[in-house]
Amino acid sequence: MLDSVLFYTFGGVAVLSAALMITRRDPLHSAVFLITTLLATGEIFLQLRADFLFVAQIILYACGIMVLFLFVIMLVRVDAAVPQMRFRVQKLGALAVVFALGFEVLVILFSADKLPGEGLFVQEIAAAGKLPPNSEALARSLFTTYSLPFEMAGVLLLVAIVGAVVMAKSRNRMDES
Repeated sequence: MLDSVLFYTFGGVAVLSAALMITRRDPLHSAVFLITTLLATGEIFLQLRADFLFVAQIILYACGIMVLFLFVIMLVRVDAAVPQMRFRVQKLGALAVVFALGFEVLVILFSADKLPGEGLFVQEIAAAGKLPPNSEALARSLFTTYSLPFEMAGVLLLVAIVGAVVMAKSRNRMDES
């Protein structure tokens, strides 16, 4: 019972903050709502006993990527940007996408009893002791078999961050002169 309440609570927080993220005009507010969405999604992963996905969601996305997003938002002067024209066609396209996705969700919900296995909603959750140790197996393969690509990705991210700082510094010098 408590699992269902927590799942629907975090799911509601994720959906509400995602909707607020899209509707806010201030990019800083949108970034804060995106962080809230990522945190709520991470909590859902934790409740589903997907511990690696939970840790990756919190550390990688909610902390790492969002710090970069906030850095870019603070670095770029949003108020100095040229105002863009609004097009009616974009609103009509967005409305068409919303109706198409809503139709797909309704089709899935109405055909849930025809899905293979237990259907859309799983009645019983497997015990934690019967689940495979996914984080341990992933860490073992990541630091043995895939250690070189893992280190290369870290160096690539470091170079990208240093490059962004250098570009921002040179842009500030050009603005001052």
